[in-house]
Amino acid sequence: MFIGEYTHSIDDKGRLAIPIKFRGALAAGAVVTKGLDGCLFLYTKDEWDKLVERISAMPFSQSNARAFSRLMLAGAMDVLPDKQGRVNLPKYLAAYAGIKSNVIVAGLFNRLEIWDSKAWQEYKKKTEKDSEAMAEQLFI
Repeated sequence: MFIGEYTHSIDDKGRLAIPIKFRGALAAGAVVTKGLDGCLFLYTKDEWDKLVERISAMPFSQSNARAFSRLMLAGAMDVLPDKQGRVNLPKYLAAYAGIKSNVIVAGLFNRLEIWDSKAWQEYKKKTEKDSEAMAEQLFI
C-alpha cells in the first residue's frame, strides 16, 4: 500500500526519483498516465492490469465510458525505474499536470499521484477546508 506525501524535483532530463520506500514495488515496471484533478497516476503493473480490466468491462456504448477509457489509456506510458530509482515522465504528461520542476508524490493506496507542487498545495488547502463537510457526506 502506498501512503505518505513526498517532495521531489524533476531533473533536466524529465526524470523523477521515486521515494525509496516505493521503489521495490515499482522495480518490475510501472505505468504512468493522466490522472484526475490535474495530477498524474503511477501504478504498479499489477494494479494497472486490474484497472484496465475494470475499464474494459465498462459499456462501450456509453460516451462517458469511452471518454474515461481514452483519458486513462491513450496517454498511458510504461516506465521502468533506472538504477537510481528514477522514472522518465513523458513531456506530454508533465504538461497535462502542469509539472515544471517541483513535485509532490502522494501515496494513495494502490497508486502514486504526482502533482505539481503549487497545484498540490492549492488542492490540499481547498480539500482540508471542506474536510468536515466531505466526512459528513461520505460517512453516513
